[in-house]
Amino acid sequence: MASISPDLIARRIRQGSGQEPPDLVVRDVRLFDLVTGALIDTDIAICGDTIVGTLDRYDGPNVLDGRGRIVVPGFIDTHLHVESSLVTPFEFERCVLPHGVTTAICDPHEMANVLGVPALRYFLDAASRMVMDLRVNLSSCVPSSPVETSGAVLMADDLTPLMNHPKVIGLAEFMNMPGVLSGAPDCMDKLAAFAGRHIDGHAPLMRGKKLNGYLSGGISTDHEATRADEALEKIRKGMIVLIREGSVCKDLAALAPLLTVETSPFLAFCTDDRNPLEIAHEGHIDFLIRSAIARGVPPLAAYRAASLTAARAFGLTDRGMLAPGKRADIVFLDDLERCTVSDVLAGGRPIAPALDQRQPIAAPGRNSVLLNRPATADDFMVPGSGTARPVMGIIPGQIITEFLTLDLPEADGQTLPDIPRDIAKVAVVARHGLNGNIGRGFVRGFGLRDGALASSVGHDAHNICVVGVDDADMAMAVNRLAEIGGGFVIVENRAIRAELPLPIAGLMSDAPFETVRTQLEILRAATRDMGVTLEEPFLQLAFLPLPVVPHLKITDHGLVDVGRMAVIG
Repeated sequence: MASISPDLIARRIRQGSGQEPPDLVVRDVRLFDLVTGALIDTDIAICGDTIVGTLDRYDGPNVLDGRGRIVVPGFIDTHLHVESSLVTPFEFERCVLPHGVTTAICDPHEMANVLGVPALRYFLDAASRMVMDLRVNLSSCVPSSPVETSGAVLMADDLTPLMNHPKVIGLAEFMNMPGVLSGAPDCMDKLAAFAGRHIDGHAPLMRGKKLNGYLSGGISTDHEATRADEALEKIRKGMIVLIREGSVCKDLAALAPLLTVETSPFLAFCTDDRNPLEIAHEGHIDFLIRSAIARGVPPLAAYRAASLTAARAFGLTDRGMLAPGKRADIVFLDDLERCTVSDVLAGGRPIAPALDQRQPIAAPGRNSVLLNRPATADDFMVPGSGTARPVMGIIPGQIITEFLTLDLPEADGQTLPDIPRDIAKVAVVARHGLNGNIGRGFVRGFGLRDGALASSVGHDAHNICVVGVDDADMAMAVNRLAEIGGGFVIVENRAIRAELPLPIAGLMSDAPFETVRTQLEILRAATRDMGVTLEEPFLQLAFLPLPVVPHLKITDHGLVDVGRMAVIG
């Protein structure tokens, strides 16, 4: 925790008690009381970055006219990967701060899986220069499983030197559930090193005694609940459930009925993965709030989840309410139920001039797409019989996949995609220069009629994942990613249809978020022309290689039966 001088404390006391004028007076606002849900006419007195007075009237030389607007605490995104916004932390905050997100808790494990400790250090250095308060949970599972090739390995000894950094909260989502339950030594070392600090969970579909054991390791939050009964069991067992609504994973509809005034101390909001296109169309945490309210959630419960519960769940006792002694993160609303954000103060500062004064730092990780050799069409042939083939089934809005067993067409000793039944090939190509692995399989649910889509964003090891119905197009897409340093590529009839370069670790653009948003729109239109029916096909593609989420996945080792954590083909 940052130290504070006695003189500053004395100054706050004088300004709050009226002995001297506040540094800033926010005049004439209606404070939404997170205790009772009342709207209270008030001024807000601010000393530096801290609120020192509410529920009273103040005068001072610097006044911000609230014009009778409603004010609420800054929103907290309790779990996300900045890399999944496809832009740098500095562009991320420029994108989400106008939506009222003043605090975000990130896990840099996407970049860490490519670069290791330098990725963590980059995020900590960036966070120290940002206007929003970006907090970091240190990545617990790099790699996330033993059935994939990652660019780095992080053990407990790699993490502990960083654990006391002022931007670090604790340990990030513990995805290796089998490792926790079996007492794997590396898992036990990490849990022991961070015992007594915050440890984030990742427990999709986990119930009963397995959940009891998992929680007994000191894990306290989870963002993977997809059903209300699952989430209720978790909060009854002491977890804080983070209701997720991202660009792919959309759990709000299922969990909103659980969010009431009574349960709001145990439920918070997160996005996990949300890109600039989705943010432009819908919003960020503000979208979760208004969507929850539209589904019948009481506004008091929704705004508590977005701020007070989130702050308490992660030990951020200096925020979450608009009250004396709390950080001056203030969101101005024109409409409470619609959560229409009109202005934001972050740490007592208007965000626009504060953003202009930042000094961003360069990101590491360029030229990180390292193929052992260029891909060829032959690399994507699948030999053998098409009888009773395992096939991944896409579930729109979920990262969970079905484990299907289907008969597929075959010719000349090769198993083929089945376009009329919406079954395409999928492959994962190792891209960290450590081996030449290629895992091959089939997936149903993209709607692809021809061509190929390829991405260097492939959670969590971030090898290249490619889906297609033409082997030569698949090879061209993979090779193009190596040429541009990573990103998204669409190939059709041996020609590049569209692409989005992500040269920073193959995960992030160095362009403004507006440019990324426009490129995503072009990509989306191109995929629709090729028959793709998924709203976010590249983000859906990115989760096919995630072998810690049920049921059937694919890595550079091959198809993975997640239930048995076994490579099956």
